[in-house]
Amino acid sequence: MDTMAMMKNMSMTDMPMEMDTDLMQDTMMAMNAASMAATMCSASDMRMGGEMATCAAMCSNTAMMADTGMRVMMRPAGMDLPSMQSMLMTVMTMGTMCAAECRKHMDMAESCRYCAMACDEMVAKCEAMLASMSA
Repeated sequence: MDTMAMMKNMSMTDMPMEMDTDLMQDTMMAMNAASMAATMCSASDMRMGGEMATCAAMCSNTAMMADTGMRVMMRPAGMDLPSMQSMLMTVMTMGTMCAAECRKHMDMAESCRYCAMACDEMVAKCEAMLASMSA
């Protein structure tokens, strides 16, 4: 399925601003990748036991936030600027915190290394999206 073609055909007339659909697509893809990586990392952390409880919880929360952010962006007609900015900042905060937590365990769990990379990419894409909204 070509989600980019779908996005470009969606009506954005209800939005208070012009949105860069290519950047939106990149951001949504990064959110999706981070959600998947964080979900897998959380499952791996749970198998490792108590010492990874904080990391598992952080990954679970990040996966939910990234997935929610992606779903909100898939409905651009229902967005307004303040809520979109707030959502992106929240996703960035969770992604930053998750990446930092996963970096603590990269030597113990390969899943943490992948999760940290995916979160870093998501944060970078969200930052670019946020910057494009204030320009």
